[in-house]
Amino acid sequence: MDILAALIDGIVIAMQPTNLGLAILGVVVGLFVGAMPGLGSVNGVAILLPFTFVIQEVTGTATSPMIFLAAIYYGAMYGGAISSITLGIPGASTAVATTFDGRPLALDGRADRALVTAALASFAGGTISTILFTAFAPPLASVALDFGDPEIFALMLLAFATFVGLGGDDIPKTLFSICFGLVLATVGFDIISGEPRLIFFDITGFSNGIRFLVLAIGVYGIGEMIWTINSSRYKNTMTDVKINAGRVIASIRKFSDAWRGTAIGSLLGFFVGILPAAGATPGSLMAYGVAKMTSRTPEKYGKGSVDGVAAPEAANNSASTGSMLPMMTLGIPGSPTTAVLLAGMVIWGLQPGPLMFTDQPEFVWPLIGSFYISNVIAVLVNLAFIPLFLWMLRMPFTILAPLIFVLSLVGTYAAYQNLFDVWLMVLVGVGAFFLRILDYPVAPAVLAIVLGPIAEPKLRQSLLLSDGDFSIFITRPIAGPITIIAIILILLPLIKLIRDRLRQPKSSESA
Repeated sequence: MDILAALIDGIVIAMQPTNLGLAILGVVVGLFVGAMPGLGSVNGVAILLPFTFVIQEVTGTATSPMIFLAAIYYGAMYGGAISSITLGIPGASTAVATTFDGRPLALDGRADRALVTAALASFAGGTISTILFTAFAPPLASVALDFGDPEIFALMLLAFATFVGLGGDDIPKTLFSICFGLVLATVGFDIISGEPRLIFFDITGFSNGIRFLVLAIGVYGIGEMIWTINSSRYKNTMTDVKINAGRVIASIRKFSDAWRGTAIGSLLGFFVGILPAAGATPGSLMAYGVAKMTSRTPEKYGKGSVDGVAAPEAANNSASTGSMLPMMTLGIPGSPTTAVLLAGMVIWGLQPGPLMFTDQPEFVWPLIGSFYISNVIAVLVNLAFIPLFLWMLRMPFTILAPLIFVLSLVGTYAAYQNLFDVWLMVLVGVGAFFLRILDYPVAPAVLAIVLGPIAEPKLRQSLLLSDGDFSIFITRPIAGPITIIAIILILLPLIKLIRDRLRQPKSSESA
């Protein structure tokens, strides 16, 4: 009852005109920052962090600037789906999985359905995670603290297992794509020895590694654009999309069709989000993989499944709230964005850690209250702006293609301020186009380059801890069950492949 009373007091403070206005402004800014390819929540929060000192000086409290930054974070999580669906370019790494089914829905004239599903799934994920955050913050923080290097690697192995099936029925090509992505993830300097690895032709630009956004924008921006031009040669194509209030209301009513993906994404995203060094990107990818593996119609994924939109969108919003839990209760950022938020809190004189809930309740509960408010504002703003988002799809592709190309170039340069990464992005896009011609799935490679930099250091640090003994991933009480489940999931497609091959001679003999 004390928690409920504190939460109500916090919501009342968050509803004060100044804080409410900052929450609305933060959500709108975050929405457009998240929708711009190459920016995302990290860049938005970092760029606007200096502005919060003005807010603190005017309001005289650290609560208002934190509400503003948290609202930007929320808005950016919603906004990432916009460009993924309407342009096929992920606004941020957290929205890559949304592209898999959101873009096919848009090309099929159902962009309104995809955008409404993404908005409502984001709202559900944010609400469920905020309720879990409110009710179980201290015990969940202690569970997250039990996750060491072996447990994090076991979780990454489970993530790899969930997307073995993302490449369709061709398991060998899918495994090749995953391994290719893992190889690309190792480019740069070795994390332990500091030695250079796979720096092709001694080009110094590779010393920073192949950055994820370079790969994502190249594959889903440039590569998809070239593929569409090649598929629709000599045709002045444009997406057939209609929008009116009746269609939006009908899409809202049909949201119940995506309840399973939303539930998976909301719960899985939160628990992945609370783990240090995990965050919203692995959470959204795992949610998509789990939703597909447990679906009765997995063949619809990648072709326009609403569950394929709902699962990653619920997960990345749920994980964004979950990642704040270790930041506030342990002082450990759960994602790159929360690392920036943590820096702001320290600058404002706050001390994140186990005692924050008891020593600084006047800061904690208004911030938690603002999570609920920002979530409501974000879904309302998102639904209201759907006609604006769909306007982009009404443009002929002869106009849209150059726009995608320019946004891809500007987004990549804005993210890294490096022309080498821009050229590399274009090269990756051309390579992705040829892989699609050869019928190799590119999604597993993209996902592998996300999780590879997280999994590799955890693997090596775990083996250093165990003197090279791989049994550490089996014998530890938390890592063991996760590893066993991951191995079973990895073997299932291979067993199915072998079983199908054994059945073929029998069927041909009977014929």
